[in-house]
Amino acid sequence: MRLSIRHTTRYLFDTPVVHALQRLRLTPKQTQGQEILEWEMEYHNAHPEFVYEDQHHNTVNLVSVETGAQEVTVTCHGRVDTHDHAGVIGRHAGHLPLWSFLAQTPQTTPGPGMRKLAGEVGKRSESRLDTLHHLSGAILDRVEYKTGTTHSRTIAEEAYAAANGVCQDHAHIFIGIARSLGIPARYVSGYLMMNDRVEQEAGHAWAEAYVDELGWVGFDISNGISPDERYVRVATGRDYRDAAPVTGISFGTTSTVLEVDVAVEQQQVQQ
Repeated sequence: MRLSIRHTTRYLFDTPVVHALQRLRLTPKQTQGQEILEWEMEYHNAHPEFVYEDQHHNTVNLVSVETGAQEVTVTCHGRVDTHDHAGVIGRHAGHLPLWSFLAQTPQTTPGPGMRKLAGEVGKRSESRLDTLHHLSGAILDRVEYKTGTTHSRTIAEEAYAAANGVCQDHAHIFIGIARSLGIPARYVSGYLMMNDRVEQEAGHAWAEAYVDELGWVGFDISNGISPDERYVRVATGRDYRDAAPVTGISFGTTSTVLEVDVAVEQQQVQQ
């Protein structure tokens, strides 16, 4: 499937910026089942400093904000060819060893509720792949997808206890429980082509877990499926912080409003 993507991020600062640097993880990965045909980034009131690859093989653009700016816009657009491999990414790659994805982070560490679910799922006699699919379904049954109830700093146990959250929360809960069962797991940020609309208010997030016979396998807990050709992988990490589309620092301003517009649609491929 050929997907056309446009992603606009707009920052509104309350006072003129003295100095600001932003890390942007907005470039799709060239990985199994995904080829990047073209990808461009445009900046208003900011300029690129340099590009590097981080420890997760994410492409990171370091951008500095123009002094005195109160509004900054970053626009990404391009085309990606995708293929359906039932969520299977394959062998492990990257600069971090596989065992590093067994360690919990503050956002994934299980509390009492998650540990109880881990015990229920872990006692089932089934393959690792079946266990992970069962875990994904169990999380969706217990944690309703509901916007406006959590934020980027919400930890997994908080969302689990509240019984609602968004795709980021579902992924963190899944990752935390999978790791507690001895299964390496990681966070994925990216895009999903929706069947009912082109315009979206944000990107998407899901999880991947390592299965010995298959390698990394994706699980979109919020939608109850493994990623197919409608999905575009952008960044991966041990949790949201490693794969966040935008992170950075600023001086001379006290608050920032972030606005995001995403459009993902299928393009016809000429034969």
